Amino acid sequence: MKTSARNMLSGTVKSVNHGAVNSEVVVALPGGQEVVAIITKASAENLGLTAGKDVYAVVKASNVMIASD
Repeated sequence: MKTSARNMLSGTVKSVNHGAVNSEVVVALPGGQEVVAIITKASAENLGLTAGKDVYAVVKASNVMIASD
C-alpha cells in the first residue's frame, strides 16, 4: 500500500458501529490510545471492517489545531 499521507497509525479495530449512512470505527493503537473515525457505511463494508482486524488509521489534514489552558 502506498499513500501520500505522512501520518499512518497501525492498530486493531476495536469496534464498528453501523448507522444508516455512516459507521463509527474505533481503532485501538499499540500504546493503549484509541482513534475514532466516522466513515461511510459502504466503505466500512467494502473494507470488511470487524473487531480484531488489523488496520491503519491514516491522517491527512491541511490543518491541525492545538489548544492549551
